Amino acid sequence: MSRSGVITFKGNPMTLEGDELTVGGPAPDFTLHFAGNGLETLTLADLKGKPTIISVVPSLDTPTCAIQTKRFNQELAAMGDSINAVTVSRDLPFAQKRFCGAEDIEMKTASDYQTHDFGRDYGLTIAELKLLARAVVLLDADGKVVYTQIVPEVAEEPDYDAALAELKKLV
Repeated sequence: MSRSGVITFKGNPMTLEGDELTVGGPAPDFTLHFAGNGLETLTLADLKGKPTIISVVPSLDTPTCAIQTKRFNQELAAMGDSINAVTVSRDLPFAQKRFCGAEDIEMKTASDYQTHDFGRDYGLTIAELKLLARAVVLLDADGKVVYTQIVPEVAEEPDYDAALAELKKLV
């Protein structure tokens, strides 16, 4: 399924591929990759047991995505081990690792570069760009979707305060 009219990129209408997530429904399973001791995987099952914030960005190599990742990294540090925090992009895992090292990012980053299943199943793939839309998804400890925010203009930042307020309700 494709959805038009949800987002723009620099004012140009874009199309999102996949169905919109249902708040209250189960989060779709995923397998993402990250550079740890080699190329490792992260699945939805790995995140169950704690509330999870998934910060979704098109590419860490762009200014707005870098700002979003740094801001959530800073804001979420105080919550420590009480939550899972993951930034998802389509950057290669090794590029994500390099970015995090250069910017002192502690939160996990994971990539949807290989199968694009995360983007499709979460309804966040921008058809025209084959990148992920800017979004924030919150899951409870059981993997249920409790909050979604798709940023209407990809070049703008999310509403951090709204997402963080919802996350704090889960802790």
